[in-house]
Amino acid sequence: MKGIALRKIPVAVVTGGARGIGLAIAEWFLTHGHRVVLLDIDRRQLAKTARALGDSARVMAVGCDVSNAKQVKSAVSRVVKGFGRIDALINNAGIAVFKPVLETSLKEWTQVLSTNLSGPFICTQACVPVMLRSGGGSIVNIASISGLRASALRVAYGTSKAGLIHLTKQLAAELGTVGIRVNCVAPGPVETAMAKLVHTAAIRRDYHDSIPLNRYGTMEEIADAVGHLCSPAASYVNGQTLAVDGGFDATGIGLPTLRRNAGAKGRR
Repeated sequence: MKGIALRKIPVAVVTGGARGIGLAIAEWFLTHGHRVVLLDIDRRQLAKTARALGDSARVMAVGCDVSNAKQVKSAVSRVVKGFGRIDALINNAGIAVFKPVLETSLKEWTQVLSTNLSGPFICTQACVPVMLRSGGGSIVNIASISGLRASALRVAYGTSKAGLIHLTKQLAAELGTVGIRVNCVAPGPVETAMAKLVHTAAIRRDYHDSIPLNRYGTMEEIADAVGHLCSPAASYVNGQTLAVDGGFDATGIGLPTLRRNAGAKGRR
């Protein structure tokens, strides 16, 4: 009876789930009563994360390169065998190359698009048949503010995320008819370990000046947005891109000096 009851608990598959935003999303689902499958190419970190979560009954960790269709198919087969269902798919796995256009190699371009754009396509094709067995579900693609607005050094990354935003619409148009909603979250700058490592003090000041909320987002704020889109509270939301960016995209380039002056006048 216990096993039967356990199999009725919804399952969320999170790619790139071993660390960062993916892990925060996985933790949101665990907190809200789901079982979670973590897919990640970094098998060593994946094992550490699974041990740290310490809940083998509700957490499955599977090493997988999302750009490799055979590996994804094998991973989904393990999910079906172990958990019996899939109710949510979060396409979070991604890589980035930040170089000028003329210095970005074809190999780098291909690697970024293979993971960031082909990966969600491959994972969706593999997971949707399983989701349909339980009557549908929700897919959330993790894009980026770089998919909504262009920026220097992001020719491959930005293009892959813009493609993912449109892929979201294509999937929503077809899968919505069979009970699977597909939406997209586009994070702005987020306080991740990688951001802390590569964003200099000058870069952080520039971002703060350009974001109306004057700060980076947290991984938990991204996870909350993803969780909402997968919840019954968003049952009529389909094919949308939610920028979780503190207003970064809404203000365009912005003029920090004018904003600071406006703020000073408001405090008088």
